[in-house]
Amino acid sequence: QVQLVESGGGLVQAGGSLRLSCAASGIVFSMNAMGWYRQAPGKQRELVAHISSGGSTNYADSVKGRFTISRDNAKNTVYLQMNSLKPEDTAVYYCKSGVMYTGIGYWGQGTQVTVSS
Repeated sequence: QVQLVESGGGLVQAGGSLRLSCAASGIVFSMNAMGWYRQAPGKQRELVAHISSGGSTNYADSVKGRFTISRDNAKNTVYLQMNSLKPEDTAVYYCKSGVMYTGIGYWGQGTQVTVSS
């Protein structure tokens, strides 16, 4: 079955960095777009960054210049490098494979990122 397993979340001070990883299995990873979403308490889930099967990337305005999404098809893994973290980046971060902005695809279980001020 399909599994997306996130790791790398944690507690960090404002200005710090974290790198999230999402290891995928059960899909043809190289053919799938991958994305990172986040959901803060009381807010809707939002798309933070996504990367196409060909490597094209897109970012939410709120993270441009601070976050970088990348993929390693040999390891079936997508990454989110997060720099210059802010308290407003605090959320549960979810990995998704499939079609962004739709209900099509698979989700990971999420990893908590907490940024203290």
